[in-house]
Amino acid sequence: MAKGSKKLFLLDAMALIYRAHFAFSKNPRINSKGLNTGVMLGFTNTLLEVLEKEKPTHIAVVFDTHAPTFRHEQFEAYKANRQEQPEDIAVAIPWVKEIVQAFNIPTLELDGFEADDIIGTLAKKAERTSFTVYMMTPDKDYGQLVEDHIYLYKPAFMGNAVDIMGPKEICDKWDIEKVDQVRDILGLMGDAVDNIPGIPGIGAKTAVKLLKQFGSVEELIKNTDQLKGKQKENVEKFAQQGILSKELATIIQDVPVEFDEKALTYEPPNEEKLKALFAELEFRTLTRRVFGEAIKKPSIKVDEQLGLFTGNEPAVAAEENQEPPIAVPDSLDSIFTRNHDYHLVAGAEAIRELVHYLLLQQEICFDTETTSINPNQAELVGISFAYLPGEAYYIPFPAERKGAEKILALLAPVFSSPEILKIGQNIKYDILVLMNYGIVVKGKLYDTMLAHYLIEPEGKHSMDWMAEQYLRYKPVSIESLIGKKGKNQGNMRDVAPEEVAPYAAEDADITLLLKKELDPIVRENKLEKLLHEVESPLIEVLAAMEFEGVRIDTESLKEMSGELETESRVIEKKVYELAGEQFNLSSPKQLGEILFVKLQLDPKAKKTKTGQYATGEEVLSKLAVEHEIAQAILDFRQLVKLKSTYVDALPGLINPKTGRIHTTYNQFVAATGRLSSINPNLQNIPIRTERGREIRKAFVPRDADHLILAADYSQIELRIMAAFSEDQSMIEAFEQGRDIHATTAAKIFQVPLEEVSGDMRRKAKTANFGIIYGISAFGLSQRLKIPRSEAKEIIDAYFKEFPAVKSYMDQSIEKARKNEFVETILGRRRYLRDINSRNATMRGFAERNAINAPIQGSAADMIKVAMIQVHEWMVREKLRSKMILQVHDELVFDAHKDEVDLLKEKIPALMSGAIRFAVPLEAEVGVGNNWLEAH
Repeated sequence: MAKGSKKLFLLDAMALIYRAHFAFSKNPRINSKGLNTGVMLGFTNTLLEVLEKEKPTHIAVVFDTHAPTFRHEQFEAYKANRQEQPEDIAVAIPWVKEIVQAFNIPTLELDGFEADDIIGTLAKKAERTSFTVYMMTPDKDYGQLVEDHIYLYKPAFMGNAVDIMGPKEICDKWDIEKVDQVRDILGLMGDAVDNIPGIPGIGAKTAVKLLKQFGSVEELIKNTDQLKGKQKENVEKFAQQGILSKELATIIQDVPVEFDEKALTYEPPNEEKLKALFAELEFRTLTRRVFGEAIKKPSIKVDEQLGLFTGNEPAVAAEENQEPPIAVPDSLDSIFTRNHDYHLVAGAEAIRELVHYLLLQQEICFDTETTSINPNQAELVGISFAYLPGEAYYIPFPAERKGAEKILALLAPVFSSPEILKIGQNIKYDILVLMNYGIVVKGKLYDTMLAHYLIEPEGKHSMDWMAEQYLRYKPVSIESLIGKKGKNQGNMRDVAPEEVAPYAAEDADITLLLKKELDPIVRENKLEKLLHEVESPLIEVLAAMEFEGVRIDTESLKEMSGELETESRVIEKKVYELAGEQFNLSSPKQLGEILFVKLQLDPKAKKTKTGQYATGEEVLSKLAVEHEIAQAILDFRQLVKLKSTYVDALPGLINPKTGRIHTTYNQFVAATGRLSSINPNLQNIPIRTERGREIRKAFVPRDADHLILAADYSQIELRIMAAFSEDQSMIEAFEQGRDIHATTAAKIFQVPLEEVSGDMRRKAKTANFGIIYGISAFGLSQRLKIPRSEAKEIIDAYFKEFPAVKSYMDQSIEKARKNEFVETILGRRRYLRDINSRNATMRGFAERNAINAPIQGSAADMIKVAMIQVHEWMVREKLRSKMILQVHDELVFDAHKDEVDLLKEKIPALMSGAIRFAVPLEAEVGVGNNWLEAH
């Protein structure tokens, strides 16, 4: 058999496990048993990618053991710097081994040797017996093993493609002549990950330079007479350390392990064992991917002459003489296996009969079927209702509006009843669709998405996902009706009502069942007040704001677009002059070559995993302090982004029916409790630069009788910090109306208040806001562009002068360690599952959230309560003014000129009194002909 026709993959298990761990570290996958399955999921996905795309003929997964290796005997401190293994990884390893074994793939490990030694030995043995070998790992050390038929296979990660590296690619990457010199580079520069010391003062570039001159560590040591100064001194002094480091970095190729070709032959998985594992881990998507599934569409029997409530036969039934449908994996129920009674309701008499029974209920669930996911453009296709488990009703609507309005007139008493609780999944969408038909939904609301968001703020909240998790039920897919997402996807209007009915009725039924499942959990977690008094009433407020929309001055934007185009061209020309040539300024690759190869701005410039130089904002911001071209590029990018993302995009978002922009507010996205918005994302309108702020100029009143009024909380998070920490110095400053940043500066710099300079205040302001986010000395030094030692002195002085703040922070972390969650003033929870991790990076991230989440979340609670109170007051007073925008800590109004004075008096009072704190809260109000003037 010709070399290469047999393909062996050797997987470095622990490297891939750690990779999976960090991929899911900020978005953990917690199953219903509380097990974090992210590592298992990530590893299995990677394994499947290899099996499906590369189709290896032979494969093995190689593990490390806990036993010390010969390297530990050579050098006691080997790997001593490594942080303790995260708990999630320790828990995951046995699961991963079981998964691999269920795939019928051998697992290999040997005490005294690392996985790379076993892989290196097997790779060389396999290559000698006509195999092409792929060592699958992100570990750079494996480059020393590569040869013509042995490749380093770096798996795809975080958007980067698979990287397959042979001798040429390794030599190019390291800038060496032969792959064996990877050992010499590691011997010279060391490896912080494995605590390999190297030779002090020699980094990657110097190591390459020395190897080009001397060829190896040994030859360098023999020729130290050719070196000079400190470098010569270090090489001579640490010569043996360099040789030892090279030995530690050397992957040995004579591990006592046999290459058994037959044992490594890939066989199909053990289906029964793998299904059982996937079921226990709740890997439903993977189950479908590996084993497949088939769903047959139901047919519907409809008899409009039968009464709806007289025990007629179920509306959905399998066709006669057809084979029974295939069961959904994981023992999930579905429309095929669960008893249900779904009805298609058509005709005025049948609808009146349904309305009669709906009006007798204390709570009902409803769901709209429409032609668009944009509520301002959507047309009604139908509405489904449910009030008893397993029973639901679907009313189809005609395409023409008058016919739809006639049906809605029959349903209006149900929607307008203040006595009936209305349940829905993302119910704000349904409310807005009905508002566009002139129907106002009244009464209390219950949104299953919101309830689950409060229970699990960082989880998924889709109906399909919750149905699987809480009901063990798999709903009918919308794609089975209108096709997959994309330009060829159909429309609900194109599907026969008989086919839409089971899908739509099921949505209402499942949402009703979810409400019953989520209610006890809401009560158990003491979230009733937050759900029923804040989040649910806010739905009506946001729906009203979205319905109103905001007027945009397109002429102003057009003028601004031209100005930005001119300014960006001027800066672009300046960049080319500084670079000495023209190039594609929008190409990160070309830009990297100019900055770091031609201009040599940073000899230690980092590259991305694709091999290009990193040219992101963080990189350029650091360079901008000393290099004019970097600042010019940042300025160019900012102008281009402003133009494309806002100035040119906003006119295209104007609704042709209303002439306004109608943003969509999301209550269940940000784990902090903050609102977010899309189409457009108003939260991200830049305000730190003059050009960014000018975009607000385009947001104008609806007509000549109105002005824009903006009310903004003043330093809300600092005030909450003062209240929570009970720091008397901060509380006193706020009570007396003093400048809090100047007050802070006076304390930490030990000068009288009147002697605080602008620079001192700037540093104190950054510290004030940074402390809330658990900023480190390094972080503060980066923001202020000062030495880390000075930043540390500022933080130390801050905590000395505000000891209660430090005490609050320590107590917040301690409380989080005990509960594994923190709470806002209204009981909103943020779960911190890594707060007790032995991994310092994961633990540090959780600790910062323990400090910040209660403060930021309480600020979110505050403005939400304020919005509800302001809205209710404006409705009660029958004002002509409307609340139209919410951005961060600011509310924006279309203020009727006759009501401006009343609004200026009442709105700040309602905002400052929304929730009572030990610190006075303030809201500042401005009025103008546009949002910029008012802010």
